Amino acid sequence: MKNVSVIGGGTMGNGIAHVFAMSGFEVTLVEAKQQFLDKALDAIEKNLDRMLSKQKISNDDKKATLQRIHSTLNTVEGVMKADLVVEAIPEQFDLKKKVFQEVDENAPKHTILASNTSSISITKLAAQTKRPDRFIGMHFFNPVPVMKLVEVINGLETSEETTQTVMGLAEKLGKVPVSADDSPGFVSNRVLMPMINEAIFCVYEGVAEPEDIDQVMKLGMAHPMGPLRLADFIGLDVCLDILNVLYDGFKDPKYRPCPLLVKMVDAGKLGDKTGEGFFKYD
Repeated sequence: MKNVSVIGGGTMGNGIAHVFAMSGFEVTLVEAKQQFLDKALDAIEKNLDRMLSKQKISNDDKKATLQRIHSTLNTVEGVMKADLVVEAIPEQFDLKKKVFQEVDENAPKHTILASNTSSISITKLAAQTKRPDRFIGMHFFNPVPVMKLVEVINGLETSEETTQTVMGLAEKLGKVPVSADDSPGFVSNRVLMPMINEAIFCVYEGVAEPEDIDQVMKLGMAHPMGPLRLADFIGLDVCLDILNVLYDGFKDPKYRPCPLLVKMVDAGKLGDKTGEGFFKYD
């Protein structure tokens, strides 16, 4: 496996392209608009410069990594030679469905299709293609070049060969793959999002201030980042999307998003990306 196509150059997509290219794979990054591609490539270069300044890589490593990254605005062109396609676009099923149907029609028959989705059913996405046995979840974590975990999610028809291939690929990236079966929120978000949601309920009900809630979890539970700071970092809109997937998937009221979270998303206070969430950012 030599050629990897990454669909989407946002925070997750450019990070995924970065780690594959740095590990020796030829990467084609696909975006919808040139401005998004330019932003993605700029982010990759800045992250490599950060690694260079910390002496984690050499200047030759940086140059070689950038040379392995190719870009295009044409999905068909972008996946024609791919051995693996990793989708990293927004958490909207209809949007992912459209992308995977186009990729399925144009990628080689041997190509494995993977989604970086953090909550949408891998089985449901796989069913939109003619290769459900070669469809899998590769859930990376932000920031991708730093975080070690990759949740490898098996759909109902994912073959054992596909799972083992992707687990091996993750290890080649220097990651630690953990395999799980398809279920709303998988493992990470099924555990994490209810905690974040409960922290938001504590704010909503006036139990404590955001700073104090985070302090309790950092000092009392040894969390490196408090749940509300983490929610801002993830994006409150993303947290809401995941909670809605959990709520719809399990029909269990324990996953009901806190009304305060809904209001903040409606107000455009999404966290780091907008400069304000539970905390304010410059």
